[in-house]
Amino acid sequence: MYRCACLCLLAIIAPFAARGDDDCLAYKTRPRITVAAPAWTKQVVQPLRQMDLLHGDVIATLSDNYDITGDVTGIEDGFCVSLKSVAATVGYSDFLVQIDIRNAPDTCRYDAILAHEDEHIRAYLSIIDDFQTELHDAVYSAADAVMPVFVRTEAEIDGAMDRLNENLQSHPDLVLVKQKIRAAEEIRNKRIDDNDDGTRLNQCM
Repeated sequence: MYRCACLCLLAIIAPFAARGDDDCLAYKTRPRITVAAPAWTKQVVQPLRQMDLLHGDVIATLSDNYDITGDVTGIEDGFCVSLKSVAATVGYSDFLVQIDIRNAPDTCRYDAILAHEDEHIRAYLSIIDDFQTELHDAVYSAADAVMPVFVRTEAEIDGAMDRLNENLQSHPDLVLVKQKIRAAEEIRNKRIDDNDDGTRLNQCM
C-alpha cells in the first residue's frame, strides 16, 4: 500500500518536474558579446629577502571577469531567466616586478634587470593581443551554449543568474583558451630568457 502511494505521488509530481528549464528554451536569445582587456599597472619592489642578484622576477595577474545581463520572462508557475549579453574582461591587470635589494635603483645593474623584466611584461601583453579573436570566439561559443533557467519565484532569479554565469565560465571552450594562454606564457617567457645573452648586464660590470 505504501509503495503504491509513492508511485502515485511520483506520477503526480512528474509532470510538474518536467515543466522547468525545457519550457524556457523558447526564450533563448543569441547573446551579445564584448571582449576587452583590462587596464594594467606595474609595480616594482625590492623584497627584504635576498633574491638572485642578477635576475629579477615578474608576477603577472591574469584576470577574467564576466559581467552578464539576463532577460526574465514570466510564464505559468514561474519565470524563465535567459542570458542576454556578456561583457568579458580578460587579460593581465597587474604586474609585480621584483629586483634584488642589493641592486640600488637607478644604477646600471638595476636598470638592466628592469629592462629585461619589461620585456617579459611586453610578452604577456602580446599574448592577449594575439588571442583576441580566439577569446572572442570562445566567449561567444560559451555564451551561446548557456540555456535559459526556470525558477518558480522572483527570489530565485539572482540565483539563476549565478547559475548562468557558472555555466558560462565552465564551458570547455573558455577553459581551453585560458589553458592555451598559460602555455603561451611559458613559451614566450622562455624565448626571452634564451635570447638574452647578458650583454646589458656585462656592460655594468
